[in-house]
Amino acid sequence: MLKSIQRALFRIFNSYIIVPAFQRNLGKYISNPIIGNIMVIKTRGRKTGKTRFTPVYHALIGESIYCYQGKHLKGQWYLNVLANPDVEVLLPSGTLKGIAEEVSDPKEAAYAIRQILKSSGVWAFLYGFNPFTIEDAVLEKKVQKMPVIRIKRAIK
Repeated sequence: MLKSIQRALFRIFNSYIIVPAFQRNLGKYISNPIIGNIMVIKTRGRKTGKTRFTPVYHALIGESIYCYQGKHLKGQWYLNVLANPDVEVLLPSGTLKGIAEEVSDPKEAAYAIRQILKSSGVWAFLYGFNPFTIEDAVLEKKVQKMPVIRIKRAIK
């Protein structure tokens, strides 16, 4: 019961505060060192075709943007991205269109998760380890089933 209430509050907060702020170019006021690097990913529903907006933590690494699904492999935004890889990303600094793909290299995925967690503010220690000090091999083992998405700018 408590989990369903928490989930409902989370959805309300995302739908009425986070997503509208990013849509109005106010994401820079939400994404910060305390709360973490947040972006909103715009996807197309794999079943309905409707536009969906989901706030996620991210890291900019090189020319790509990385985000991850977390421990739940059934996240709707993640399944939508797998079905429809053309996405739009609402960053604190602006919007870009990109192509999303799942990262298959476990070392790249673990590195990306480390960078995302290091920039996740108070949520950095969510999984019970310190992303700043954990050894690479231990991190890889802990996050091996967490899907990581790489988004590259779409060239048109």
